[in-house]
Amino acid sequence: MQIHTYDTVIVGAGGAGMRAAIEATRRSRTAVLTKLYPTRSHTGAAQGGMAAALANVEDDNWEWHTFDTVKGGDYLVDQDAAEILAKEAIDSVLDLEKMGLPFNRTAEGRIDQRRFGGHSRNHGEAPVRRSCYAADRTGHMILQTLYQNCVKEGVEFFNEFYVLDLLLNDVAGVRSTAGVVAYELATGELHVFRAKAVVFASGGNGKFYKVSSNAHTLTGDGQAAAFRRGLPLEDMEFFQFHPTGIWKMGILLTEGARGEGGILRNKDGERFMERYAPVMKDLASRDVVSRAIYTEIREGRGCGPEGDHVHLDLTHLPPEQLDAKLPDITEFARTYLGIEPYTDPVPIQPTAHYAMGGIPTNVLGEVLADNTRVVPGLYAAGEVACVSVHGANRLGTNSLLDINVFGRRAGIAAAEYAAGADLVELPPEPARFVADEVARMRDSTGSERVTDIRRALQETMDRNAMVFRTEQTLKEALEDITALRRRYRNVSVQDKGRRYNTDLLEALELGNLLELAEVLVVSALARKESRGGHYREDYPNRDDVNFMRHTMAYRERDAEGNESIRLDYKPVVITRYQPQERTY
Repeated sequence: MQIHTYDTVIVGAGGAGMRAAIEATRRSRTAVLTKLYPTRSHTGAAQGGMAAALANVEDDNWEWHTFDTVKGGDYLVDQDAAEILAKEAIDSVLDLEKMGLPFNRTAEGRIDQRRFGGHSRNHGEAPVRRSCYAADRTGHMILQTLYQNCVKEGVEFFNEFYVLDLLLNDVAGVRSTAGVVAYELATGELHVFRAKAVVFASGGNGKFYKVSSNAHTLTGDGQAAAFRRGLPLEDMEFFQFHPTGIWKMGILLTEGARGEGGILRNKDGERFMERYAPVMKDLASRDVVSRAIYTEIREGRGCGPEGDHVHLDLTHLPPEQLDAKLPDITEFARTYLGIEPYTDPVPIQPTAHYAMGGIPTNVLGEVLADNTRVVPGLYAAGEVACVSVHGANRLGTNSLLDINVFGRRAGIAAAEYAAGADLVELPPEPARFVADEVARMRDSTGSERVTDIRRALQETMDRNAMVFRTEQTLKEALEDITALRRRYRNVSVQDKGRRYNTDLLEALELGNLLELAEVLVVSALARKESRGGHYREDYPNRDDVNFMRHTMAYRERDAEGNESIRLDYKPVVITRYQPQERTY
């Protein structure tokens, strides 16, 4: 075991982690730990754009953006956070431009903007062009730009270091941050990183679904580490399903395709979104569009012999427009489906995409120990966190905005905290938990295989906890997950080596996924209403009287060591927008 000491440690090198690192490294000695090479992080898969009310193409302002964010989140958004997001969006885009990001341009040379789902002018009057974009590679360009600026700033990276535990210790009766424990993939060695401040920016957890846009690495490592240490997870029942994933594969086809004029059609060629969202049509919020697609399928208007998908029609758009604005997704259609999007509609279905919930934070990125108290020295930003700026449903393009606005804020706050803090003593045997887990997995002779359990988990989540949910389906999912967690105790890995043992890492990741899937299902069972990305067919209406509140889930153990999940709640911050019926 090696011990390293830094002022600030950042876990994750996607957009949020590297945006935090740029700020933190200017103010403190900073290390970035990442289980991937930084430019392989999942931010690079984001396609369509980053929202900001620049008004470069048509009239817009940050207050409209704030309202759209609150409305899109079905009024579960903390409105103070939404105001910060929309206000600071403009400078965030301009900061990236100054760093060298190659945005698409208007004829006048300004940053170009296009339409995206749920973004409107004058509080829902009509769609607005708010998404700043770099073709359909915006996330890729952001990731490359941030990495280049991290290199310029001298950020110290520890690549392929997989963080498996959060270290906390008491200081005057308050649990405070002491550091993290990481597994080095190249050697199999454990490393303890002492730090005055730790920022989790480790991304999402969508790989507990089978049909998912998420990379294989999005396994909720940060959420699970915090949860195991007794910290809460907020609003985990809210998971977004992106309307346009490639049929049966889940590979994302950007909402920007509909922003450029793409149309969703059923088997009859009908533009069916006119019936569900007469004003915004194909650019309604993602939860509305995903439910509409599955309603079409369930009512017999799906496409193909099995009737299990609908079509994204781009054939009416000029080929030169597709080549200039959507080069990647048109190539995806050719590569994965053998379809020419110039002439043929593309088969699509909703795909598991984004976790609205996560580690609860305030607007500075400070992690909450409960409804009011923060954990000294602990921060989170990006998809791992819940500010909550996305509420029950995130608007497209607000994710790339979130990582830049709150990644920057968390990096600054963490470094400033470190400047005035002392190192917290490490707990006794700081690497013991990780060492025991690694040894148990590597030395196990159990009969269960990681792939079998992961496949069963993904199948039950797809079947029982996707776009439509009921008490019956959620209880079935919970029973399945409970059984799979018992099987997981008997899991073993075939590779017993130390160097680049990806079998071992996948086994550890599976433990995280099982843990977080259980939190999602338990939280969803308790929320007896439909709101945003959480749709209960047995409770189809939103219930503001009983459920205008954030879910806070805690892992608890009784005297015999039995684990359970306790749910608590905290109020939604409402500043200027009172909840109302959501129509598009």
